[in-house]
Amino acid sequence: RIAGVNIPTQKKVFVALTYIYGIGEKRAQEIMDATGIDMAKRVHELSDQEILKIREMIDKNFSVEGDLRREVSMNIKRVMDLG
Repeated sequence: RIAGVNIPTQKKVFVALTYIYGIGEKRAQEIMDATGIDMAKRVHELSDQEILKIREMIDKNFSVEGDLRREVSMNIKRVMDLG
């Protein structure tokens, strides 16, 4: 469970990260490079330390899930109010 999302355990970490709202292929690649995790590794093969690295990286550098959804919603409402 990363960023409040249950990611699939049988998929590669790179692909599984894209299940999180706000993380696409580019950001998943950045996270993998920054944490030093092998691209071919699958989620169920990750150690607790590697999962912690991914969580910290996402929390520090990206707005994802609830925060991002709220921000997008507020921006849409603001623009609609402006007309």
